[in-house]
Amino acid sequence: MLPIVLAAVSAVAFGVADFSGGKASRRADPIAVTVVSQLLSVPLLIVLVLVVPGTPTVGDIAWGLLAGVAGAGGVMLLYRALAGGMMAVVAPVTAITAAVVPIVAGLFTAAFPGALALTGAGLAVVAIALVSLGERGGGAAVPARLVGLALAAGALFGVFFTLLGQADESAGMWPVAAVRASSIAFGLALAAGTGVRLRLGRRVLVWAAVAGLLDSAANALFLAAAGRGHLSIVAAIAALYPASTVLLALAVDRERLRPIQVAGLGFAAGALVLASI
Repeated sequence: MLPIVLAAVSAVAFGVADFSGGKASRRADPIAVTVVSQLLSVPLLIVLVLVVPGTPTVGDIAWGLLAGVAGAGGVMLLYRALAGGMMAVVAPVTAITAAVVPIVAGLFTAAFPGALALTGAGLAVVAIALVSLGERGGGAAVPARLVGLALAAGALFGVFFTLLGQADESAGMWPVAAVRASSIAFGLALAAGTGVRLRLGRRVLVWAAVAGLLDSAANALFLAAAGRGHLSIVAAIAALYPASTVLLALAVDRERLRPIQVAGLGFAAGALVLASI
């Protein structure tokens, strides 16, 4: 029961973190929001490393460093897409793309996906098509740019999870620390190269802090759940994190979805569950 609870709480934390990052990115550059949010989460990460001991190898740290670059790029693209004002669409598209990437990778490796996973990949394609539709007449279809950003972010997240999954469980939280180190370094370099200032207003800073802290907490909760329960069940529950993002977008931002898009969200939930089995 505990692993299921931990996975469910991690899903909520991931979803709220994405919503907060999207809100911050509406008032500031996504690169600045990403870097600042991750910097603010460093103290929490230090505590987690001390609380969850481990003995990492050079390989574990290397996988974490590589994953951090992919993860940082994914977060920046996701925040930029979420800032477009259609979180209820962007979040599930990103999530199901991230879930499908390992399945596609399995087609070219020894880890050939099963029938359920392939069915989930098929549902994912249907879900993306449905949630991307807008209202006829009164509303416009979801801009192709937002869908493209969501797909790109999801692909990078899929690479992130694939790389981080190569680290050994005995490494504790050190691979996650390596992730944060490389993602911050990548973000700082990108900000310097593009001339983005990292100064955020007070209101934006609050949203960024919530995003960074909850993202780190969600990672820790997921690792704890995966270490105590069956990975397929834990992953299926945690993969439903877009639900909290969508609910917040509907309740707080008053986003509206037409029935066919709601059906698309249902397909997305089914795709996430099947892809995680």
